Amino acid sequence: MSSTIWTPEELSFNARPIEGRAWRAVEAQHQVSTAKLTDNSSEQARLEHIIEATKPLIPIECRHLHFLLSTPFRYGSPYPSGSRFRRAGLTPGVFYASELARTAITEIAFWRLLFFAESPQTPWPKNPGEYTAFAVEFRTERAIDLTSAPFERDRDVWRHPIDYEPCQSLADNARASGIEIVKYESARTAGRATNFALFSCRVFTKSEEVNRQTWRIHLSRTGVRIFCEMPPLNFDLLSSDFGADRRVQTMNWNR
Repeated sequence: MSSTIWTPEELSFNARPIEGRAWRAVEAQHQVSTAKLTDNSSEQARLEHIIEATKPLIPIECRHLHFLLSTPFRYGSPYPSGSRFRRAGLTPGVFYASELARTAITEIAFWRLLFFAESPQTPWPKNPGEYTAFAVEFRTERAIDLTSAPFERDRDVWRHPIDYEPCQSLADNARASGIEIVKYESARTAGRATNFALFSCRVFTKSEEVNRQTWRIHLSRTGVRIFCEMPPLNFDLLSSDFGADRRVQTMNWNR
């Protein structure tokens, strides 16, 4: 009988080297939002400086990184509700990313859909949302792979759509054993797409992103339309394409 309780010693025994490239997607609003509030570049720079001063300090080991890489590690305020490998409260940051840009954008699209699934009276936005997907390169001697033996036997547990407790417990013990990266399967795609949870900014081999793409997500009663400007790419998604999460599979699309 399998068990999802892995001790730090067991995780350390199963640690392996890993390196590669991963993609993360964020809303493309950093410069645009402050530009709307200022009249020129000088004013915008001052406003950006003021905003930066209100945020928690970047950890010392992350200060050489571009803000896109360091941001997930800097926020010292209580984490509101927790995520797959991070507990709620004052807990260490996690840099979530995907093996492919398409997977990262699909994950973003899921969370957009979930917002509308939980607020059924909210109409679909008229315009597509704009997002930036950026690639980072990483390497560590200490990673675990939940998509391979011996962890894959609990595949359904690791990719459960709502219950994050087993993954959070795994992350606690992984940190205790010096594990820096967890490779795992996306729970928000119908296929077997790969994600990474980076626990430390020491794993980045370059201080800036190594590639960047602009994507747009359009939601409507016919489904989700996702398209990229460069390289040219577009695809459609229905609620059934987001894995086993009933919250979006049963939502009302007519609004």
